Amino acid sequence: MHQIKVQHLLDILHQSDLPLDVDFHLAVNSDYLKGKGETFLNTVFESLEGKGQKPVLEHLKFDFKINRYLFVYDDAVHFNRYRISTLKTDLYSTFSFPWTDSYKRLCRTFEKECIKAGLQDRIWKGPPIASKIFGKSEEPGDLSGNGSSGWKLNAYNDAQYDLVSRLHGYKLIRIPEYENIMIGGSLKKIDDLLLNPKEEYQKAILNWISRKVQ
Repeated sequence: MHQIKVQHLLDILHQSDLPLDVDFHLAVNSDYLKGKGETFLNTVFESLEGKGQKPVLEHLKFDFKINRYLFVYDDAVHFNRYRISTLKTDLYSTFSFPWTDSYKRLCRTFEKECIKAGLQDRIWKGPPIASKIFGKSEEPGDLSGNGSSGWKLNAYNDAQYDLVSRLHGYKLIRIPEYENIMIGGSLKKIDDLLLNPKEEYQKAILNWISRKVQ
């Protein structure tokens, strides 16, 4: 479903003159993470009670790039208490991300939706590295005790995307599925619009993206 919504968004953007680079990959320069960058990442890892050697991503994949702007579409599994923990670290008070405050609010508001969407083992438990560094997950849906190691890994990786893209000189634009766009005098959720992108909505979506890269 995620890919369907992103593809619909790309179909709309292809109608414009924007310099669109789809499925943009960024090779991580580990030198950029030395010093202050590593300190930021350590603080994020500690905020999630990570243990042992923290993993560092070598490649980042973004849904698309427009000039120096990188875009990712975040669905329900990205909004929970663990993401809030990362958003409260020094990384986000040092670097200015225009969406930080709204993401904190969305994490508080929509964690129940994250629970509905994120109970499958591949999300709740995550890959083997998740339990290795964040401990064994509780039963699906039980956020007491150690909660979800998979959710913690997602939150940690999201923070890596935020930090590394900035250190490489890009501006990261996160599109939450709960984002609202004003169309015809009323607010429409971007997620609903992209599931069925009627022609009347496409211009509004294109204008909305265009404003973000000005």
